[in-house]
Amino acid sequence: MRPTIMLVLRALLLFAAVSAVISCKGSSRITEPPTVPPPAPPPPPQPVVLVGAADIATCSSPATAATARLLDTIAGTVFTAGDNLADTTASYTGCFAPYWGRHKARLYATLGNRDYDRNQANDAFDYFGDRAGPRGLGYYSFDVGQWHVVVLNTSGFVDMSASSAQLAWLRADLAATRNGQNNATQCTLALFHKRRFYQGTWGKAESIKPIWDALYAAGVEFVVNGQDKFYERYAPQTPDGVQDAATGIRQFIVGTGGRWLDQMIAPSANVEVRNNTTWGVIKFTLNAGSYSWQFVPAAGGTFTDSGTGTCH
Repeated sequence: MRPTIMLVLRALLLFAAVSAVISCKGSSRITEPPTVPPPAPPPPPQPVVLVGAADIATCSSPATAATARLLDTIAGTVFTAGDNLADTTASYTGCFAPYWGRHKARLYATLGNRDYDRNQANDAFDYFGDRAGPRGLGYYSFDVGQWHVVVLNTSGFVDMSASSAQLAWLRADLAATRNGQNNATQCTLALFHKRRFYQGTWGKAESIKPIWDALYAAGVEFVVNGQDKFYERYAPQTPDGVQDAATGIRQFIVGTGGRWLDQMIAPSANVEVRNNTTWGVIKFTLNAGSYSWQFVPAAGGTFTDSGTGTCH
């Protein structure tokens, strides 16, 4: 019996030792750090709204108040495309401020030729501050969402020729954007008062061609202008007015902010939509890589226009 008991005890001791080894190996696996999943990708950028018009404040016109009421209902960044104050006998504080001026904190201004009727635009610089660009220059840029916005001075009181300081600044600003130095913006638009293409037998403003040349070379998506007091939308085109769906610039004329509306004559080439019966504002929804537009009529107006585009 004794040898048998000894054999049993040895077997039990051997089993215990093997179990201990197995247990140790198992515990070593348990202490290994868990696999950390990769971080979730950032959410896509949200679209932003840019809304505005040109040819705005005439104190005697109820249309100025009507377009201002549209802004009361549209969130986002507000812009003007020149001739902010068209009444030479009024002041910005007396005529612009009670209407579009309600949105001054979110507004970027473009200067037009009528703004220079008031003390060589010094009244405009006093009122808008740096939201009209550096005093005496009136050209600048800013970012909104994933977009870069260039504001130019085509009033005729600041040089805009191919050799001008304004064009040198424009080319440098656009080059910085393409190189990702302006918050890695993907798409670009431009605001200026005087349009390159317009109705009638004249057809083209040659003084604006150097600006279009620079914008076209940089792949700018669209421009917004005033001067003509109506609404026109053009197909994407080159600086010479040749349709170019791939890399052309789309031109909007939105001189519908509150002044009178001009008579329309023969359209220029490449005009897609035009109207001179309705005051209103244009609302752009700017996405990363694309945009959409909607002309929003003032109360009583029935005309509207909408569409979409992609960035170059």
